[in-house]
Amino acid sequence: MAQRMALYMQDKHPIRYELEMAKYAEEKGFSEIWQADTRLARDCVVMMSAFLAETKRLRFGSGVLPIWTRNPAVIAATWSTMWELAGTIDGQSRVMLGMGAWWEPIAGRVGVNRVKPLKAMKEHVEAIRQLFTMEEVTYEGEFVHLDKVKLDVAFGDLSPRNIPIYIGATGDKMLEMTGEICDGVVLNYVVSVDYIRKAVEIVRQGAAKAGKTLADVDRPELLVCCLSDDDPQAAMMAGKMLVSYYLGTEPHIMKASGVDEDLIRKVQEFVGWPATEEDYRRAAVLIPDDVVRNLMAVGTSQQCRDKVAEYIDAGVTCPILYPMMDDIKAVIDAFADWNP
Repeated sequence: MAQRMALYMQDKHPIRYELEMAKYAEEKGFSEIWQADTRLARDCVVMMSAFLAETKRLRFGSGVLPIWTRNPAVIAATWSTMWELAGTIDGQSRVMLGMGAWWEPIAGRVGVNRVKPLKAMKEHVEAIRQLFTMEEVTYEGEFVHLDKVKLDVAFGDLSPRNIPIYIGATGDKMLEMTGEICDGVVLNYVVSVDYIRKAVEIVRQGAAKAGKTLADVDRPELLVCCLSDDDPQAAMMAGKMLVSYYLGTEPHIMKASGVDEDLIRKVQEFVGWPATEEDYRRAAVLIPDDVVRNLMAVGTSQQCRDKVAEYIDAGVTCPILYPMMDDIKAVIDAFADWNP
């Protein structure tokens, strides 16, 4: 059986092109697409709905929806609507709900106070899961307050929504809680294989607290793929530009992978949020090739397949490939019917 494979869509490519590539990925046997909801660029709900309307078998997840931006009852109603639109495939919901705690500086700049993210996340997961049963829910937490609320479907399907819930987790505490309370974890990207091994072990420990095994927790991972058989050096530069973005704006991810803090500080002199493409390019020249190779799949098709295989060996159940080059089709072709 071929390895389960997915694509990650953010805002690198034109929307119409992404819709065509979703259909192409479906033809080539990819299992799913995870849609970003980041940087105030593209809304995951709009994009997931568009993808669902254009495909028949692909599954779609939010990678990931910030919990602070929507009321949990609204989140449940939104995913219930997409569940109705999508239907199921082989008994599985075609939609998946991935949620995250967002990040700075964007949260603070739009007035969101990210206090107690663990507690807030736990309350959202618990409340939304109860709402998916289609029963009336009363929930009184510190962040979530529901008073006799239910998904008020008057004329449609009233059966429970079998929508799996994931958390996009990076830190140890969030990883452990995810293993304990969720169907899956969306592991972060621009991280090392060593980081993934440690993260998977923490997820396993969390699952054990709930009487589950690691096999009970799905572990897809966002994984940058800078692939070009014609120009591997251009692929490396694309990787360096993305690394410069994360070094500058989300250093917690870089520190988790053991990136040198002096390099982080140097890059931050060029890159903040928001930053321009020229800012990323200036910072990219500071980044050694081996740092990029440690954090993503980069280079030729074979080099990228070899690197993705390392992440799978570390415990990833489904690589979610983020194509950084203009040509998404090349990434799909490189991994279609692939078995590491």
